[in-house]
Amino acid sequence: MSNKFQILLINGPNLNLLGTREPLTYGTKTLPQIVKKIKNTAQHLNVKLYDFQSNAEHEIVNKIQDSKTNQIQFILINPGAFAHTSISIRDSLLAVQIPFFEIHISNIFSRENFRSHSWISDISQGVISGFGSDGYIWALHTSVRILSKKTIKI
Repeated sequence: MSNKFQILLINGPNLNLLGTREPLTYGTKTLPQIVKKIKNTAQHLNVKLYDFQSNAEHEIVNKIQDSKTNQIQFILINPGAFAHTSISIRDSLLAVQIPFFEIHISNIFSRENFRSHSWISDISQGVISGFGSDGYIWALHTSVRILSKKTIKI
């Protein structure tokens, strides 16, 4: 059986340090543990989930740009600190016109003031912030629901 939907998961800078980085803020699960859980969920949902992590802004921009060619239908992105600084990631998301969710493990709105503004929130389908790694699973389920509604012929 072929996969019904193709979804790209992008994790930005410092998320490769999950599990050891500020565990009171980000928890103790590592990024590979989180990605494994998301991929298992995706498999049950008949979704092909691609995952990518980079500390380099240009690599994330390239991955987003390649999404159109690679027939990605939805993007789940935890931009990390790039949420607060990157116009180029914003522009690449606008350019490809692929719907996406912005995900943050911590509640960016209850932290330092500079973290309360994201350059991509206003162009996203939604923002999930402050629910730990569960936010990824909620984003995956909701993106599948959205894509399923788009394929229904009325």
